[in-house]
Amino acid sequence: MLAYRHAFHAGNHADVLKHLVLVQVLRYMVGKDKPFRYIDTHAGAGGYQLKGAVAQKKTEYREGIGRLWSRADLPPAVADYVQLVQRFNLPPAEDGRLPELEKGMTPPLALYPGSPSLASLLLTPFDKLHLYELHPADARTLAAHFGGEKRSRVMQEDGFAALKKELPPTPRRAVVLMDPSYETVGDYSRVVASLREAVQRFAEGVYMVWYPQVSRVEAVQLPKRLTGVAPKGWLHVRLTVAQPDQQGFGLAGSGVFILNPPYTLHQQLAELMPWLTEQLAQYDGASYLIEELPG
Repeated sequence: MLAYRHAFHAGNHADVLKHLVLVQVLRYMVGKDKPFRYIDTHAGAGGYQLKGAVAQKKTEYREGIGRLWSRADLPPAVADYVQLVQRFNLPPAEDGRLPELEKGMTPPLALYPGSPSLASLLLTPFDKLHLYELHPADARTLAAHFGGEKRSRVMQEDGFAALKKELPPTPRRAVVLMDPSYETVGDYSRVVASLREAVQRFAEGVYMVWYPQVSRVEAVQLPKRLTGVAPKGWLHVRLTVAQPDQQGFGLAGSGVFILNPPYTLHQQLAELMPWLTEQLAQYDGASYLIEELPG
């Protein structure tokens, strides 16, 4: 697990899907006049240099955020997400905060925000960010990004094991994002077990699980296993953009499974996914799936 570095994949099609969904979930949560806690079990470094040597080895962002960056015809939900990433690419103001994006402004694409940074741009001063990252170098970078914020806590711990001490939160509102590397096959079972225990402690939380679409039986079975954990409603969205190579390897796409999703999310994704699939397709068979069990 500690060998995995998200910087190789930052801004790719999987990040686009995950972060589009995350932005919509957080927009809904901040729309209520009650604070909540954002818990990221595998927070990464918080931000990534797309022009650095690591990201340039694969340049996966070119087939993800790069395809959307300068377009003027983005659907509203996609435009919202892209504008947040564009804000992340602006120089910080004197107080260290990121300025608002001026109308018609498109900065060069040099940085990509991790999930904690996107959440930070959306959450209010009364909300909390609790961020877990086990990789030592990424944890140090994450702490440098968020260590000075009163509303944020950064912990170099195993997010799976730590989640149980976070729940139930005070006040009783939370969004939990789980997106481990899945480098080891055990991650799939740990997602299910950790989520099952979390739901037993706090059934009302909004839980998001990202997973890769790869040629591994555990990845194929994961969404089905997650439906058995959901005490109320769930929503599952998957985006397939590429074909595996001749040996069956490669990231064909990804999915996001949400327990207790906002009631607005299904309609938003139904309007968005046909367009997004067409824009990010890398072969003629690109497709998407949306399924749900209403709460």
